Amino acid sequence: MKEKSEAKLAEDVLKQYDRESDTMEYTGFMAKIVSAIAIAFSVFQLYTATFGVLDAQLQRGVHLGFGLALAFLLYPTCRSWSRNKIHPLDLILAVLGAAAPAYIIYEYQHLVLRAGTVSSVDLIVGVIGILLVIEATRRVVGIPMVCVVLAFLAYAFAGPYMPGILAHRGLTLPQLVGHLYFTTEGIFGIPLGVSSTFIFLFILFGAYLESTGLGKFFIDLANSIAGWASGGPAKVAVLSSGLMGTVSGSSVANVVGTGSLTIPMMKKLGYHKDFAGAVEAAASTGGQLMPPVMGAAAFLMAEFVGVPYIEIVKAAVVPALLYFAGIWLGVHFEAKRNNLKGIPRDQLPKMGRLLTERGHLALPLVVIVYLLVSGYTPMRAALVAIVLAILCSALRKSTRMKPIEIVRGLENGARNVLGVLVACASAGIIIGVVTKTGVGLKLASGLLDLSGGLLLPTMFFTMITAIILGMGVPTTANYVITSTIAAPALVQMGVPILAAHMFVFYFGIIADITPPVALAAYAGAGISGGDPLKTGVNASKLAIAAFIIPYMFVLSPVLLMVSGTMIDLLLATITALLGMVALSSALIGFLADKCILAERLLLAVGGLMLIKPGWITDVIGVVIFAVILALQLKRRKQAV
Repeated sequence: MKEKSEAKLAEDVLKQYDRESDTMEYTGFMAKIVSAIAIAFSVFQLYTATFGVLDAQLQRGVHLGFGLALAFLLYPTCRSWSRNKIHPLDLILAVLGAAAPAYIIYEYQHLVLRAGTVSSVDLIVGVIGILLVIEATRRVVGIPMVCVVLAFLAYAFAGPYMPGILAHRGLTLPQLVGHLYFTTEGIFGIPLGVSSTFIFLFILFGAYLESTGLGKFFIDLANSIAGWASGGPAKVAVLSSGLMGTVSGSSVANVVGTGSLTIPMMKKLGYHKDFAGAVEAAASTGGQLMPPVMGAAAFLMAEFVGVPYIEIVKAAVVPALLYFAGIWLGVHFEAKRNNLKGIPRDQLPKMGRLLTERGHLALPLVVIVYLLVSGYTPMRAALVAIVLAILCSALRKSTRMKPIEIVRGLENGARNVLGVLVACASAGIIIGVVTKTGVGLKLASGLLDLSGGLLLPTMFFTMITAIILGMGVPTTANYVITSTIAAPALVQMGVPILAAHMFVFYFGIIADITPPVALAAYAGAGISGGDPLKTGVNASKLAIAAFIIPYMFVLSPVLLMVSGTMIDLLLATITALLGMVALSSALIGFLADKCILAERLLLAVGGLMLIKPGWITDVIGVVIFAVILALQLKRRKQAV
């Protein structure tokens, strides 16, 4: 009964703070219709991945048609409507959602021949298609994203009336519709292209991993590794949430998936409910930064930067290590400060038995990394991993998926992709306006003027922009906007393009734990029963590394493995880790002993010195850290 109530709480929290999870659950015949559409969607994606992707507009048109139809069926106009009937308006919109992209497929040859010319029928279909994307965005993603899209559309028409550098000639309706709907520069642009190839397959891969029980295996494995240590359950939350990032692409879903188990354990151990929720929120948010399967925006980054996805994975390794090290240190020092013990070893799973019974479930993750490193395309690697996930689950009877579960995996994959798909389509509208009006370069120039041409102020303003957008816009769309507007300003100042894009990617993600709108923290508080704002503040403190690491790899790109030698990388990583220790102890107020105010201030200064690249600052930081550590060890010895 207790397990059932906890599961119900987790489900309610997920639906409250993650719009993408709050779908309509039909019964009877309508449930079969929706399932059939979702399964057909997945089958199409698997077919094209196996036998060859269609021409860009055709592939993306089918992808969008399926996505819009499902979006209007699963995110209805009226939730109080009968669960065995579809609301008439939703049915009409679903049919139009499938028909508008189908027009491009049906008229493809004619559209190619009259490229640049928009007929009356084209104009009507294009307007309907754009409005349907906006309405689907409102239902699936939320009002903030719609406001951003509408602001860019208004700017496209209001160009002649805009002041200063924002002024442009303005666009007519046929010009705008033709660009946004009938080219690959708008809705059917790169974001939707990536969604229709790489992203869908990786999300389907995640759905099958979840079906195999890999998430529960990760939690049990984390328990066996760290459950016995000081503050064990909190460290389990950090480990399991990082591992769960490979299964869930959503911070909130990750919080609910692992937090429903780890947060009660942390509270039982003695952690305050606001801190317990914060640990899970900070760690779960970092799941999107964890290679090899990162957030959907990472696949877009590979396309925008023009490098193989494996290069994004390589670049993310050290920053992810530093991020989770910072959170781990925070919970460790908090446990030491409050003398919180771990879970008795006899109550924890045995690692050997776990690996023997369920270790095979992680094999697809190992294989997907090998395939990416070997030069396979992400699409081909994901396709192989999907098949392998099903086969690996069959190695043991206890983990074997039944045929119906394999079919449900197809349905779940299609459902899970809708949030990313719709966000990518909306992001295409924004990109289309930016490319047609040239506002991207203008805003980048304005950002440089505002910062006086100095790198650090430019980075600061870019950070603020990404965090504000991330408070109401999904990470995928956030990245598209900031990479189009803000990242070019950093590139113009000599920052390597990968470092510039990774910078905005990081801050778009950590908006999920940045007050006042910190959805991951709110979800953590929903499970812990804590105060959402205090949970958000604690999560930001624990994830302080995430606010500093992007500055580090911009100033020292060696951390992204884009320059320097292995010795340079090793030294930069060690000093950065030491800096994380100093900063975490300053924020928590404990190193080897409880810190007085002066020690906390000095540790903060020393930590920042160690994090900043350069041997002079490193030496100063090491000296400060060593002196305070020696003083505390001496004080603790005298107190015994």
